[in-house]
Amino acid sequence: MMLDRHFSELTPNPNPTYYYTGYCPQSGELLRLPRTQEVEQIARNLMAQLSRDRRSTREGKMYGVLLVETNTTEHYSIKAFSGLLNSEAVVAGWVPPIPGRDRVAIDEAATLEDLATMKQELIDLDRATEREQYRSLTVEFTAKLEKLAIAHRQRKAFRQQERERFDLAERIELVAALDRLAAQSRQDGRERRQLKQERDAILQPLQVVIDQHDDRIRQLKQQRKIRSRQLQEQMHDAYRLMNFLGTSSSLRELMPAGIPTGTGDCCAPKLLHYAATHQLKPIAMAEFWWGEDRQDKIQGEFYGACQDRCQPLIGFMLAGLSTPSNLDLSIVYEDEYLIAVDKPAGLLSVPGRTIDRQDSVVTRLRLYPEIYAVHRLDRDTSGLLLLARDKVTYRHLSQQFEQRQTYKVYEAILGGRIDVEQGSIELPLWGDPVDRPRQKVDFNLGKPSLTKFQVLGQIDGYTRVEFFPVTGRTHQLRVHAADPQGLGVTILGDRLYGCQADVERLHLHARELSFIHPQTFTRVEIQTQCPF
Repeated sequence: MMLDRHFSELTPNPNPTYYYTGYCPQSGELLRLPRTQEVEQIARNLMAQLSRDRRSTREGKMYGVLLVETNTTEHYSIKAFSGLLNSEAVVAGWVPPIPGRDRVAIDEAATLEDLATMKQELIDLDRATEREQYRSLTVEFTAKLEKLAIAHRQRKAFRQQERERFDLAERIELVAALDRLAAQSRQDGRERRQLKQERDAILQPLQVVIDQHDDRIRQLKQQRKIRSRQLQEQMHDAYRLMNFLGTSSSLRELMPAGIPTGTGDCCAPKLLHYAATHQLKPIAMAEFWWGEDRQDKIQGEFYGACQDRCQPLIGFMLAGLSTPSNLDLSIVYEDEYLIAVDKPAGLLSVPGRTIDRQDSVVTRLRLYPEIYAVHRLDRDTSGLLLLARDKVTYRHLSQQFEQRQTYKVYEAILGGRIDVEQGSIELPLWGDPVDRPRQKVDFNLGKPSLTKFQVLGQIDGYTRVEFFPVTGRTHQLRVHAADPQGLGVTILGDRLYGCQADVERLHLHARELSFIHPQTFTRVEIQTQCPF
């Protein structure tokens, strides 16, 4: 095994950076692998080694180190590089590629050779002499026809002048002159037709050849696409990743919606696969960029797992390492088409873009074959969230929200008293791009936004109120409450919009939701208890 002994004693890290998180596809548990100070130091030692190799500095790529524990509780580190290192896939002292590619090496070589032959034929067809002849002759005939047209227009103008010059007293001369002019006009027509016939006789055979070439190009492109897809599917089936439960799965099984190029060649999957197949327990991992800076990468900086190629694999690969996190969700309504959950405050509706924003209602429900959030609730808002279990249901329900066919009731506590008992707030909202995620009232740029409200009661200087949003803009209820042109009082706990009260949460809850069921066409009404 290619292990580097780690002699220093590991110290507990009370606040590790969880750069590697994912949901186990079997159990739904949230699995985490931290990046700690110890593994960062190991990575910096590796950076020092790389800095002494000019080739490594020139060739920018991601590197990774994984701190592991053996079954005898000894600590070691293993290291990996993404893709190739100095044009080599297998390098002594580094974790090898995930097995699989070698099993399709012969087919890959044959397919790549065929693809290269197709590419050359496509180039030859595109550069065929007939195309250049057709282009040059077309230009030549176009110029001749234009030159002839100019001469004909000049002669036509002259004939018109001649006709106008004769008067009735010169009848005999007029008849003869008109005959000459008419004969000249017919001659002009014959010249034009003859030139076009000459053009068509030369260009049409070339066009036939070009059309044949174009048909062949379309066939080759289709064949190339099919061969490439077949090879990619073979490779994705051959790449099999192992996790810490001892189960393996192919890339195609793990990413059925599509596999980006290079998936499986990154550091994190290589390190975790090696650890799982050599009975090593991961403790912490760090990945960094080394080489010339890029637009999104700086030499010596640490980065998390890439979103497209690695993040979808992390949950499966970490399976068997951790104990389940608390993933409980209160499901208020469920049938074979849709689910309604009572989302707790502090949980995202859908996963965010960064690694630390992956925990969400949608990711907690990934045990379902398909799941789609029909609408969104702010992370700090609790209450009813509707999710579809297939795309058809998703489209039907989304259309109802867009066309305002749903009925929603929110309950909130305002951080002060208001004098009015009920009414409507109609203030256009706009998201300021330099002050995200805040929204603000803007009568020039804002989108129309309408909220109805009803006061439920007042106690201890606070006001309990029901909101009935007609539109569904981002932060609509929060801005309509806080803005002086609205209620002029922030929702209790809404620090984003100015509430200074020392409370634990935003006091806004999506209490009721009503919609037409997309299969039964009956109205479904769902309610939850307000938690505050």
